[in-house]
Amino acid sequence: MEFTYVQTPDLHIERRKEMMKKYPAELRALMGNHPMSAFWILLCVGVQFTAAYFLKDSSLWLVLLAAWVFGAWFNHALYVFIHDSTHNLVFKSEFANRVMGMVCDFSLVTPSAMAFRKYHLMHHARMGQFEYDADLVTEREAKLIGNNPLKKTLWVLFLGISQAMRPMRMAARGFWDRWIVANSLLQVAVMVAAFYFIGPLAVLYLFASSIFGLGLHPLGARWIAEHFLTDPKQETYSYYGPMNLLMFNVGYHMEHHDLMTIPWNRLPRIREVAPEFYRDLKFYQSYPKLLIQFITDPKLSLYSRILRKNSRETEETVGSMTSASQSATNPVSLAH
Repeated sequence: MEFTYVQTPDLHIERRKEMMKKYPAELRALMGNHPMSAFWILLCVGVQFTAAYFLKDSSLWLVLLAAWVFGAWFNHALYVFIHDSTHNLVFKSEFANRVMGMVCDFSLVTPSAMAFRKYHLMHHARMGQFEYDADLVTEREAKLIGNNPLKKTLWVLFLGISQAMRPMRMAARGFWDRWIVANSLLQVAVMVAAFYFIGPLAVLYLFASSIFGLGLHPLGARWIAEHFLTDPKQETYSYYGPMNLLMFNVGYHMEHHDLMTIPWNRLPRIREVAPEFYRDLKFYQSYPKLLIQFITDPKLSLYSRILRKNSRETEETVGSMTSASQSATNPVSLAH
């Protein structure tokens, strides 16, 4: 088994140009911020801490069951809002978006917002380039899991750990910065307070909600759906099933990669404005079905990803990522 290597550029670059050329006014009207996301962030965090409080004296099995059935949805939603905050789609101010990202972390237990922001922007700027794209696993990890159904099941269950470890292979980019330090210190303070005031089982509920929201759960197929190759001609996929209602449209992943400056509530409109760009693309309608397929199909594994050679020299990395980060705050510049 091996990854699929290509020399073609990210297909979204050309798609974006064509779409903006054909529907400039309609698509620009969708770009911008959605401050109402801040309300949803505070609601999700509030609901999770309320649930954690009522579970603080419960049995272990009830805590874990509640995390899988209930909490996973809310913590997954907070990961979606971290994503929108990363693209500066909640407020106009980059500072305010960073703050909202860190607020999302409150019920996620581990600090992730600022690190995600740093590496996710690289994913968009250099998709499929191993040195820059933290969405890709290592050869060692892919070989270890192989196509064994049990190993793939365990990998899905602990997907959050796999994702958290990936920046380690990108140490040359420098992990720590003042925002990641601030995110970490703030989150430690929040968790210490949670442990002291509502107890260890409450914190366990929050942590289990994050593990399930990222892993072995109907939601867990999201990370398989986005970029794992089930069609050799297509690198990115969307999901158009009913779970988008509870996932704040994160299933519209093809649309997001085409136009990164459109917030979650307007993502479905992209397909309505430019239907011909999506008509012939493969998409998913069932996450549970895809998750079962990934685990049981020997043709699908961690190797089912596209890798491409770097399109620029390594020494240009810092300048490239600075430009990408600045573009994320400017809908007009990113649209071109």
